Amino acid sequence: MDNLSLLMEGFANALTLQNLLFALIGVLLGTAVGVLPGIGPAMTVALLLPLTYALDVTGSLIMFAGIYYGGMYGGSTTSILLNTPGESSSVVTALEGNKMAKAGRGAQALATAAIGSFVAGTIATGALVLVAPFIVSIAISLGAPSYFAMMLFAFIAVSTVLGSSRIRGLSSLFIGLTIGLVGMDPTTGQPRLTFGQPLLSGGVDVVVIAVALFAVGEALWIAAHLRQGKQATIPVGMPWMGKEDWKRSWKPWLRGTVIGFPFGAIPAGGAEIPTFLSYVTEKKLSKHPEEFGHGAIEGVAGPEAANNASAAGTLVPLLTLGLPTTATAAVMIAAFNQYGIHPGPLLFKTEPVLVWTLIASLFIGNTLLLALNLPLAPFWAKLLRIPRPYLYAGILFFATLGAYAAGMQAFNIAILLLIGALGYMARRYGFPVLPIIVGAILGPEMERQLRRSLQISSGDPAALLSEPLPIVLYTVIAVFLILPPLVKAVRRRMRGGDGGGADGDGGAGGDGGAPLDGAIDAAPDAGAPDSGAPDTAAPDAAAPAGPAAAESSRRA
Repeated sequence: MDNLSLLMEGFANALTLQNLLFALIGVLLGTAVGVLPGIGPAMTVALLLPLTYALDVTGSLIMFAGIYYGGMYGGSTTSILLNTPGESSSVVTALEGNKMAKAGRGAQALATAAIGSFVAGTIATGALVLVAPFIVSIAISLGAPSYFAMMLFAFIAVSTVLGSSRIRGLSSLFIGLTIGLVGMDPTTGQPRLTFGQPLLSGGVDVVVIAVALFAVGEALWIAAHLRQGKQATIPVGMPWMGKEDWKRSWKPWLRGTVIGFPFGAIPAGGAEIPTFLSYVTEKKLSKHPEEFGHGAIEGVAGPEAANNASAAGTLVPLLTLGLPTTATAAVMIAAFNQYGIHPGPLLFKTEPVLVWTLIASLFIGNTLLLALNLPLAPFWAKLLRIPRPYLYAGILFFATLGAYAAGMQAFNIAILLLIGALGYMARRYGFPVLPIIVGAILGPEMERQLRRSLQISSGDPAALLSEPLPIVLYTVIAVFLILPPLVKAVRRRMRGGDGGGADGDGGAGGDGGAPLDGAIDAAPDAGAPDSGAPDTAAPDAAAPAGPAAAESSRRA
């Protein structure tokens, strides 16, 4: 009850005309800058931090809250419309959202993202008020073996469940893990894969990797196909969700919220893992699994809800423990420190009015975000009417600007082009892009947790099973890896036992399922729809898909 009364006092402070204006400005700036390809909420908050120096601490943090949520929604907009995530947690949105946009349903994808963000943000912020102490106590009890197991589970889920080919998925994952190894060894301090370049000693910036794989890779892919004919204008579609869209979205919104908030509240968590897991969950539970990879609305609703719920969850360790679990949270700590305020266990006692005003402003900013962006959904969808050469020239410009701003080094532009070429080659030969970015983001943290587990146990591998959660996750991983091949082998054996084509369908086909299975395993899924890099040009369907397509044809 004390928390609720403090929250009401926070609303009384946040609902003043001045603070409402700060929240509105934050939402507008966050959305406007977040919509720019290659610029996410962390960079938005960092770039706008100097503008708040003249404000009081309450107004500054209220504006940050608006920028935070607005930047996340802007990142989902570029993911849906342009297949260019502004941050790593928006990567999963591109998988289905961009397919919906290409099918003329960009407005519906933006609407379900906005409503899902509002639902998840509101519920998760309420959970922050009610159950933050309980969740923090659970998070603190988890050790390094649990964190390692969770990250390994995320790797397996992304590489084997999302991709159409396990070999391609795992190959992409190892490429991402290799990129994540670049830099100094965290234990010995020895340089790894730096090739004598001092600027690589700190590793490759995650923003540069994400922008290169998606923005530059997508632009190169489009440029390679623009020569084959004039691009058709993609229709915008209806500006509102239909009854069927609502029916298919509300459960993913709630499930995404349940998945996202606990992961955000875990120190060293973040929004990447819950968005990946939300997508996998929706794909498994959907009544329309055949639509995944072709524009399933559940694949937008669930991950977007998980993303925003996780964003609210990151405030638990930030405010109560002083631990920033995302880049944006780290910038917010800098904002606290500039006013001489240090987040931690005593913050709720020393600055209760400030903390509860900030939490109340999250509710307000979330509502303002919905009210502003639902009417603007058709407007953002009209970005697809911009001629492709101009559109992707602008994307390359902002991608280059974002990469340079990430470290203020021209060297980042060279890395951008190199990894962008890798993204193009992945699309060309049907390798999913998503495992690359997942491996690069989570690989270094997974290595740290593994080393910590082994150091505590003096090198005993049994320490990785010393907690209940890893045992559960390793069991699920084993099911993921072993069960599907066994099921496929049993199905083929049963088909072979039916007479090997004696039913007149042809010996090679049996009941017609075997060639289909082979085609699914072999096809590079033209543009890698499961990788977040769908085939961007509809008229290019007749274009050769490369050696992988020839392999598919031979198998069929």
